[in-house]
Amino acid sequence: MRGGWFKVYAIGYLVFLYAPIIILPMFAFNDATVIAFPLTGFSTRWFSAMLEQPALHIALKNSLFIAVVSSVLATTLGIFASRATTRYRFPMKAGLMGLIMLPLVLPEIIVAVSLLVVLLGLGVSLSLWTVILGHVLICTPFTIAILSSAFQSLDQSLEEAAYDLGESPASTFRLIILPLVMPGIISSLLISFTISLDEFIIAFFLAGTEPTLPVYIFSQFRFPSSVPVIMALGTVLVCMSIVLLACAEYFRRRGIAKAGGKNTGGFL
Repeated sequence: MRGGWFKVYAIGYLVFLYAPIIILPMFAFNDATVIAFPLTGFSTRWFSAMLEQPALHIALKNSLFIAVVSSVLATTLGIFASRATTRYRFPMKAGLMGLIMLPLVLPEIIVAVSLLVVLLGLGVSLSLWTVILGHVLICTPFTIAILSSAFQSLDQSLEEAAYDLGESPASTFRLIILPLVMPGIISSLLISFTISLDEFIIAFFLAGTEPTLPVYIFSQFRFPSSVPVIMALGTVLVCMSIVLLACAEYFRRRGIAKAGGKNTGGFL
């Protein structure tokens, strides 16, 4: 009986979670301007209208720039932090790593307001670079979580063998370690890119006059005639996010298999 109730709960939870995602493309391909049932007919005109809005193109360009730079910086910091925490011992290691991972549990609005107060207090003008600063802060804990698993699954005897053959620590890291953890690095880049592209609160507070895609979407909901276009845009973003997450999970599992470790669960 308990198993039956658990199945009902699981099915209800999944329906509640994914029903909006299923409804999104239904209205994106609906011919009517009003978002309501019954559907009036199939149409792709909202996708065409999406391509004809210059403000959307500017916001998308800004978001892609932020996502690319943030993912590269966060992954680079994640490589250094993961390597240090899995390979070396140093004073206050647990405390420092706890502080680095703290943005995982802090409400984003608290992080955004705190960054806004600090940046304005320092006289820093709000721009895309301040958004990048916030996104790197948010994304770095995710990269550390992914890359720590990749570094922990490495066989240290390979590194020791490279030292015995005359390689320096730098060349060993470049020629031996990096190729082995490259699937994890790619997975980290894709996850960070997805998080940054979809993030709204940090961008809302720190973007200044330069809009990002989530901020643009939020602003367009004030105009009922723009809602179907946003539905079309949301459909494209959901499909892209699914593809990126699937690729990230593929490279994560490939990295674990390549290093000879066990798959202990992932994103999918």
